[in-house]
Amino acid sequence: MSEKGTVAAVDLGATSGRVMHARVGPDTLELTEAARFPNTPVRVWEGDREALHWDLNGLYAHVLDGLATVARNDPELRSIGVDSWAVDYGLLRGGRLLGQPYHYRDQRTQRGVSLVHAAVEPAQLYREGGLQFLPFNSLYQLAVDAAEGSLSAADRFLLVPDLIGYWLTGAQYSERTNASTTGLLLDNGRWNEALIDSLGLPWRVFPPLVSPGTRLGRLLPSHKFGFSRSGPTVTAVGSHDTASAVVAVPMDASRAAYISCGTWGLVGVELESRVISDEGRAANFTNEGGVDGRIRYLHNVMGLWLLSESIREWQRRGLHVELAGLLAEAAELPRPADVFDVEDPRLLAPGDIPGRIVEWFEERGLRAPASPAGIVRVIVESLAAAFASTVQTAATLTGVPVEAVHIVGGGARNALLCQATADRSGLPVLAGPVEATAIGNVLVQARAAGFLSGDLESLRTLVGRTTQIIRYDPR
Repeated sequence: MSEKGTVAAVDLGATSGRVMHARVGPDTLELTEAARFPNTPVRVWEGDREALHWDLNGLYAHVLDGLATVARNDPELRSIGVDSWAVDYGLLRGGRLLGQPYHYRDQRTQRGVSLVHAAVEPAQLYREGGLQFLPFNSLYQLAVDAAEGSLSAADRFLLVPDLIGYWLTGAQYSERTNASTTGLLLDNGRWNEALIDSLGLPWRVFPPLVSPGTRLGRLLPSHKFGFSRSGPTVTAVGSHDTASAVVAVPMDASRAAYISCGTWGLVGVELESRVISDEGRAANFTNEGGVDGRIRYLHNVMGLWLLSESIREWQRRGLHVELAGLLAEAAELPRPADVFDVEDPRLLAPGDIPGRIVEWFEERGLRAPASPAGIVRVIVESLAAAFASTVQTAATLTGVPVEAVHIVGGGARNALLCQATADRSGLPVLAGPVEATAIGNVLVQARAAGFLSGDLESLRTLVGRTTQIIRYDPR
């Protein structure tokens, strides 16, 4: 095992992206931000409706700028890994992207649900794919593409991180942790050919599958950026950002739960094998692939999106507000008597989140918060209540004796949310690292490159030794 080396993580979140430059070794884990950029969806008119797309070309330009910065500082870089949000994808023909990928919040996904469920019972989908029901899961989006004829023009389907990897190397693969979020992957890590046929999806569009740690290829000549020799290898990581984040949770998985808290709050436990039960399906828990064949048994809870979209709405109205100030004001307010359902479907689409929250309270004859700080406080408490309930349900469904809750990602720096989660769960909350996704990404690369060795527990021990973790005890 080499003393230490350097790798770069391309980490694309649903609201922002970053390129991180990392130095890693048996006693070293140092990350430097090479680039950070917004991820802003684009609205375009399509026939009779307004559609929501990702600006993948713009994101890729930011990625290349970030890698160029890394090359100037570290021409000997050994590896690059890419992770992103789940479910969304691009369609290609002859290697050319057929339009910008749809955003999972685009309303077209509703049609896909009826198309799929008319062909296959939801219970069968759960037995075979182990996936919680979300109306934007890839199989529902693909069903819409098939019905609209888009798939007939395509010869490849690539999830977002696989698409970025293709543009970097020319190699077309699908990494298993993210492929598990499509609803089309079997427990053995292979595409579900029978289900693909039942849904009338063309088999030709599905790429070969690879696991985290697989070396995908070298950078294309146009992307050398001054890297020395033949340039760094692009390595498959846990390309679903939550899969990478869970790698970096410094936990004892046999007795802890995690919350990867960013745009979404992914709340669950790590298992050795799937749990497929009627109770799990009723609670809408998912079995998603993790690094080293682990299972991320979790439930998607609405996350910091509620705060960020509320801030955007107030700013659109001309209010001069920012999150840090509102959180400080909210912390001085009394805990609200009532919380709202953060999983109410009306909160999924962009727009007036504060107005929809007030509407939720008024429909039930409850007193709604009247100020931005009051809205922020009730959002935080409602998220904490949902997180606490979901942790308890995960423990009940799996038998994992949860003794602590780890919060990683952007939510780890929200002290009000961390304390509220501890208070409502009755469990200590251990917050950090904030950049868990990028850390998990670089750890898998470093192990593949020989800078590290060992299992996930060994990698997590390194995170615990080198990262500040803040403890919040229930009050």
